[in-house]
Amino acid sequence: MAAKEDLYAKVTPRRQRQNRPNTIKHGSTLDVLLSMGFPRTRALKALVSTGGKNVQAACDWLFSHLDDPFLDDPLPREYVLYLRPSGPLLQQLTHFWKQSRLTCGKNKAHNIFPHITLCQFFMCADEKVEALTDALQTAVSKWKGRIPMPLPLELYISSSFIGLFVEEQMADILKSFAADFATEATSKADVHVEPHKKQLHVTMAYHFHANHLPVLEKLAKSIDVAAGCDWLAVLLSRDIRFANHETLQVMYPYVPQNDDELELLQGDFIFMSPVEQSTASEGWLYGTSLGTGLSGLLPENYVSRADESDTWVVHGSHSFLNCASPSTSGSPVGGLLFDGQLNDSLLDSLMDPSSLTGLCPPMQVSRAAAHSSSSKMRLFVCRHGERMDVVFGKHWVAQCFDPKGGYIRSNLNMPCSLPTRSGGHRDYEKDCPITVFGSTQARLVGEALLESNTTIDFIYCSPSLRCIQTAQHILQGLQQEAKTKIRVEPGLFEWTKWVSGTSLPAWIPPTELVAANLSVDTTYRPHIPVSKLTVSESYDTYISRSFQVTREILTECKNLGNTVLIVAHASSLEACTRQIQGLSPQNSKDFVQVVRKIPYLGFCACEEMGETGVWQLVDPPILPLTHGPNHSFNWREMLMQD
Repeated sequence: MAAKEDLYAKVTPRRQRQNRPNTIKHGSTLDVLLSMGFPRTRALKALVSTGGKNVQAACDWLFSHLDDPFLDDPLPREYVLYLRPSGPLLQQLTHFWKQSRLTCGKNKAHNIFPHITLCQFFMCADEKVEALTDALQTAVSKWKGRIPMPLPLELYISSSFIGLFVEEQMADILKSFAADFATEATSKADVHVEPHKKQLHVTMAYHFHANHLPVLEKLAKSIDVAAGCDWLAVLLSRDIRFANHETLQVMYPYVPQNDDELELLQGDFIFMSPVEQSTASEGWLYGTSLGTGLSGLLPENYVSRADESDTWVVHGSHSFLNCASPSTSGSPVGGLLFDGQLNDSLLDSLMDPSSLTGLCPPMQVSRAAAHSSSSKMRLFVCRHGERMDVVFGKHWVAQCFDPKGGYIRSNLNMPCSLPTRSGGHRDYEKDCPITVFGSTQARLVGEALLESNTTIDFIYCSPSLRCIQTAQHILQGLQQEAKTKIRVEPGLFEWTKWVSGTSLPAWIPPTELVAANLSVDTTYRPHIPVSKLTVSESYDTYISRSFQVTREILTECKNLGNTVLIVAHASSLEACTRQIQGLSPQNSKDFVQVVRKIPYLGFCACEEMGETGVWQLVDPPILPLTHGPNHSFNWREMLMQD
């Protein structure tokens, strides 16, 4: 029994444990890990990777990294010293961070929380980190009560940068503190620290679109720079191997289907380098897990972009006021830290307590927001369902119609019947229908929208039959097919350069679509009629056409309804949403790369941000739709072999 009590005292240290018998009275966190049998190098790496003060977190890290190929790599972490605001000023800066991101999209400043940089990144060996944190504590102790709060700040705005600059005399004082820390770090931890020599400032926005400047400027000017604030000296670290990688967060769990795939745990972070993507096929990424250290392929639609600092670790946070430091490494700092690591959603955690769960898929937050802000206009853009010619080949028409033009179904995934075309069945060669599974895909999306309490006020559609049929089945899933009519808009057709031959498809007229029991609005007058479309149009023409028709559709629906759905092509998700956000079009090469990755029923959502006239991509109110291939099977060929 005594042995069990010893083990409990080692694994779960408590403040009271010095008053209890049979406990370790003088052992450090490292001693506890060593006594449990972990090698010293691994124990040190676990401690610095989790903040250094939590035995349970270090144990969890070690067990989850047992297969990490770099577990015994001696490469040290990179460290940096920041001043982080707290109190009323932090609340105002957090509000600016959240509103600027919501209104204008993410810019470079959003990668890291509000801060003032005091030194450049530097490396420190794992065994020296404890001495490094002591150096920071010593330097702060020398300066307690000598730095007046709040710091004098001045707002600076240019065409590409917005920030708060520290008044020159105060900046010199802060640089002196940084120099003292550098001296202490060299003396205690044998590391070289380079204090920041440029003007000290808080970066609020940079690398943003010029159209967003008025909105950002208005938000920035609403900040009271003299608001109360205790600036904390915070020591952070990051894994140097992933310094130039993109940070992604796992939205949904994934169980590997092949040996080269990576298991995904909801809430984990993935480091992804563009130079490593040559081995990944379309729709897949190659990345490394923060939680396990393992690398492999993962489905692209299971992750979302995260901020660089989301994976950083805090090793110390100290106040300059003449009182005890508000926090130490591995504990919460102003609600931003958890077990030594920056919280999953740094800014949202301050504004929205529900985000502290950290593991909910992003769309859950979006659904709640949608119900509370029904006055905002929303635009959904969706790709059509699975198409016949892709599944059964371009010669499917010749195989499925008899000499008299009668349709013959030869596979369960083919529709039972097809609309009669006045131009004859050959028109299906350029204007194919969707498969039975395509219909199922669309109904699933409609049912999901219904479940999320989403109502579609207007639905617009490309003239392609596959898009109209998809829209029809979405309405059926929504139980709106009787009250909402599809507006067929030729301006939503895909880039005509992709059409084979020298003529556009001969689309089915609205009156004939109605005769085929499709809920089409025959009174609708298109913004861009078929006569205005040209074969082999330029990329610029297509992008301009898509932007024009989207803008005119939104203007037409404004004040008449809140939610517009466009059902069109893969290219529409990019072409119809990019410019309404105030962003410039991509070049054609990048555009094509994006479009190639959009699956059937790919679904995106935009929301108008207040009265600014700016739209922003937001999380859709429904889950993504993912499924595997189902290849053709001929039992005679496969089973009746000699």
